[in-house]
Amino acid sequence: MKRFGEHVDSPLTRSFYLRPAPRVARELLGKILALDGASGRIVETEAYLGEDDGAAHSARGITPRTRVIFGPPGHAYVYFIYGMYDCLNIVCEPEGIAGCVLIRALEPLTGIDRMRERRAAAKHDHDLANGPGKLTRALGIKITHNGVDVTTGPITIHAPDRAKKFEIATSTRIGITKSADLPLRFFIKDNPCVSRR
Repeated sequence: MKRFGEHVDSPLTRSFYLRPAPRVARELLGKILALDGASGRIVETEAYLGEDDGAAHSARGITPRTRVIFGPPGHAYVYFIYGMYDCLNIVCEPEGIAGCVLIRALEPLTGIDRMRERRAAAKHDHDLANGPGKLTRALGIKITHNGVDVTTGPITIHAPDRAKKFEIATSTRIGITKSADLPLRFFIKDNPCVSRR
């Protein structure tokens, strides 16, 4: 098998995403997100539960914007916020049931020079992708990637060659007002690349 950075060149299969969003969110920690030679270890995620979750985009049902969330699992849901940031979510759950995982932060692994060019404001490497808008800019993920199949590319997620041991911490989600009390944010404890509140 071909190797790329710290993972073998085989993305996670669709069955990985065909599960409840909170479980996928926890198990994405430590996996490798890659695009065009740049990659990072996922160190922070948030789960969104669908139509019963007031903070989820899918809470209002199927719209042109949210159609991908109700589609097959293993696809990217990318949206644009605050007129400046793209955010990457991965669709979970069986087709027809809304649920996704927001990728909140990465630990940069490969293509770091390109990340620095895209994120010139970052003072340190651990600041390159320590937030949902920062990581998409660092990797070059844009709204045009909305709907792409992460089991085939161009955005892919892989298991690392050697799983590192880490402790998973849980908290409420960040930057929301609806359903704000749900403990659906997961992160690698003490990792310096986790976003700041």
